[in-house]
Amino acid sequence: MAHAACDIHTHTIFSRHAYSTVEENVRAAVELRCELLGITDHFSSMVHPEAPTGVDLRDYQHFLNFEVWPESWLGVRLMHGCEADIVDLDGHLYGWDMPVDRGLGGPYDGSVLLQDVVFSNCDYVIASVHMKQWAAGATREQLTQMYIRALEHPKVLVLGHVGRSGLDFDVDEVAQVARELGKLIEINEGSLHGRQDCTERCRYIAERCMVAGCMVATSSDAHISCEVARLDGVRKLVDKVGYPPRLIATRDAETFLRVWERALAQ
Repeated sequence: MAHAACDIHTHTIFSRHAYSTVEENVRAAVELRCELLGITDHFSSMVHPEAPTGVDLRDYQHFLNFEVWPESWLGVRLMHGCEADIVDLDGHLYGWDMPVDRGLGGPYDGSVLLQDVVFSNCDYVIASVHMKQWAAGATREQLTQMYIRALEHPKVLVLGHVGRSGLDFDVDEVAQVARELGKLIEINEGSLHGRQDCTERCRYIAERCMVAGCMVATSSDAHISCEVARLDGVRKLVDKVGYPPRLIATRDAETFLRVWERALAQ
């Protein structure tokens, strides 16, 4: 069984279709001697349907009270982030155009945007495509630029599970931009179960990232604690393509923290 030194993409019950708490994920990481754990719950209409007018921050308190988390819990470095949906061909992320009507202490004047509030509390953001009705009929160039614009957001560190998005984009161009920005493309365990075409696409993306010299993040995308830090499929894929360890940002906590600090300090 392949265990991860870092797992930077995991979910808790806040994501609604996940089943474990932060503590349960931490204890699962401890069991497998995982050094660093990122909790990245969904920031998406999957969690809360978009409001017709403004947003009530009481629905997003999970992202507003991160300061109560210890930096290290049971010896595991704990990081807080979110997995934000890409919502259009311009590469905008969820919450970019959603004014906050009400905060925890009362009404807002509508000049505050939900994305700004949530992202300001996150160590990093994973940008992913889930619901993609907006991509219907888009060209390959449009989809390529969509991923690049999302990657260019100053808070985004990782493009999440691009191998299972089902979108045809120029992997070489996106990987080149990721390399130049010092950011990461994810090799995602959850993408490697069930569909052979998805596994083959993930392998192709890994091969092209390797050619580009782009660093990758290996992660579980765990939606229950027993999946945390378990990367059997990822390890097989990495070994099969011969991905150089020096280009795997999640190979240990020290490496990931160095990559994170450099990329988001730009």
